[in-house]
Amino acid sequence: MKNITKKAIVGVALAIIGASAFLGITHSKYTNKIMGNGETEIAKWNFVVNDSTEQMETIKLADTYDQDTLINGRIAPGTRGSFDLVIDASDAEVGVKYEVDFENETNKPSNLKFKYKDRVLDEIEDYEEFFTDIIDADDTNKTRTLTVDWEWAYETENNDNTLEENDKVDTDEGLEALDYSFDIIVTGTQVIPSQNN
Repeated sequence: MKNITKKAIVGVALAIIGASAFLGITHSKYTNKIMGNGETEIAKWNFVVNDSTEQMETIKLADTYDQDTLINGRIAPGTRGSFDLVIDASDAEVGVKYEVDFENETNKPSNLKFKYKDRVLDEIEDYEEFFTDIIDADDTNKTRTLTVDWEWAYETENNDNTLEENDKVDTDEGLEALDYSFDIIVTGTQVIPSQNN
């Protein structure tokens, strides 16, 4: 009986060893780790208006005049001129949507008119809808020049007032020595990249 018990113990031990070896083999596998890096260059953002990336110089109409029409360094009936807003996205590697807003207009002479391309309007704020556009990242020319002409006609007859009424308005405003000013805010926003690539 001792002999049978020994054989039984040896048999069970061999069975356990065999099972362990079998389980060890079925759960063995080759593994390998491949290491790499993730990196990319960030697209450059640059948005320049009139040679500035932060604060644009105040535009004074007296500094933008046609020299033949200026009177003692001041605008008056009979003066005219123009100014440019130069939007430059040349160094941006992404598309740029720009919007121009004119705000805080004060003391505008009633008969002063603005012109952009073929549009003549009384108020400079009325041009905002025409001064919004996109410069695509792959555009060949990534600069836009928006030229605004202005004129304070010597005689104004093209509104609801008579010539005499407009002359009186010009004279009254000239007596007040108004300082005409407005703020220009140009906003550039990155265009959302196309999802069709």
